[in-house]
Amino acid sequence: MAPLPALFKPAVQAAALRSFSPRSWARPWRPSSGRPRIAVIGNCQASGIAQVLRLLLPGAAVETLLVAGLGRRFGHIDRLARHLADADHVFSQFFPVGFVAGGNVHDLAERVPGLRLFPTILFSGFHPDLVHVGDEASLRLSRLVASPIGPYHSAIALQGFRRGLSVEATLRLYNSTVFDRLGYFDLWPSSADYLLRTARDVGFGLDREFARWSRDGVFMHVINHPRLHVLGDLSRRLAREAGCDPLDLPIAAYAPDTLAAEPVWPVLPGIAERYGVPGSTLFKGDGRRAAPRLLDLPDFVAESFALYARHRPEDLTCVRLDTWETEPDIRALFAAAA
Repeated sequence: MAPLPALFKPAVQAAALRSFSPRSWARPWRPSSGRPRIAVIGNCQASGIAQVLRLLLPGAAVETLLVAGLGRRFGHIDRLARHLADADHVFSQFFPVGFVAGGNVHDLAERVPGLRLFPTILFSGFHPDLVHVGDEASLRLSRLVASPIGPYHSAIALQGFRRGLSVEATLRLYNSTVFDRLGYFDLWPSSADYLLRTARDVGFGLDREFARWSRDGVFMHVINHPRLHVLGDLSRRLAREAGCDPLDLPIAAYAPDTLAAEPVWPVLPGIAERYGVPGSTLFKGDGRRAAPRLLDLPDFVAESFALYARHRPEDLTCVRLDTWETEPDIRALFAAAA
């Protein structure tokens, strides 16, 4: 390469001393100072909240305490309270008696001044056919029957199996007319009412956020796994209302949606058409430890039937289906499909 003309040398040398990148709006990165110390207690949603808080508060030390492991790790609620004594902020979802000896989350709040409750996001409007099977009241995953993609079952598939229908006959029931007769479109308002009411019950009203989530499209992977931007909204509010100064950034551009790695239930076409969102019949299995399986609706129903055949009838308990058995119109709907 020919040497630079003398005329350009001063300009080039000056430019080399300057950064060609525009000045960043972001704060300089710094190692964690360990303050504030934040503990987040809850179910799988708590892990997402903690993940986002670490992003929004770069100097914070954020610990996740899953409710399912509280008893095993701490034994008694007093030991849990002592563990939390040095935390600057404790954010917790509700948990009932039975997960750790000594009480529920309200008993913990008496021992941990300033504990802040945040809501558990449960919403079935996009997935009204999804049900749990087994001992649902226990709130324990180990007491639920597994489907081909995890603890999530199709009520139509299970009822078709219980009523002796073939896979092919059961598949004919997945349409908007049947969904309407099963009351699936009524689940949006009732599910929204439940979500907003339970949020208000813990002092964390979500009316404004829910309106925004609904306008933006599908905001749930399954009925108990919200998408990342939902957890981002909760995390940002928890941080701000605790007096912290979270970064102002689009969460989805900087963090993975870890719940998307777990099972994903599609918004079935008849449901999608009603709510003006993209529809699908592809069910995704858990992809945290291996490549996830994708099952189309016929495969999902066929594999569900095969699983049900290996269980005792008394194991396949489901509150939704128990209600259906008391309703002559629904019994007639499945009988006509045979």
